[in-house]
Amino acid sequence: MDDNLLYVIVNDEAVLEFDRGKPVPGHQRQYLDTMDSQMDQGIQLGKDFIKNPNPLQRSQFVANSLVNHLFKDDYSVAIAMCTYLAKRMPDLKQIKCKGEKGKEVSIELVFDRSYQQSQQEQTIQFHKPDRMH
Repeated sequence: MDDNLLYVIVNDEAVLEFDRGKPVPGHQRQYLDTMDSQMDQGIQLGKDFIKNPNPLQRSQFVANSLVNHLFKDDYSVAIAMCTYLAKRMPDLKQIKCKGEKGKEVSIELVFDRSYQQSQQEQTIQFHKPDRMH
């Protein structure tokens, strides 16, 4: 199992995979620094403007942007957003998105299990036994 991989999952389908083991070219690293500089000015997360976003808030903001660009089929920007998340959040394993373009979308940042582990997990259901009379 490769902990270097970050997956973007949309409606239970892996649509992007980023390998942290591969180097990021200099111009892309500069782009990530520019993103950080822009976010230093504050970000809009939902209805809230956050003047000094922490790393998790930045990641949520970038994940929202990533999903929006995927829905627009703008893969070059989506990949840049994925690169940012992979490099700035080394423990992030999955970005899980449920929903459709133009409708409500939920985005979850997953730190505790890889995509492969999620695929192997099976739902366990517990049933309360009927009481014997």
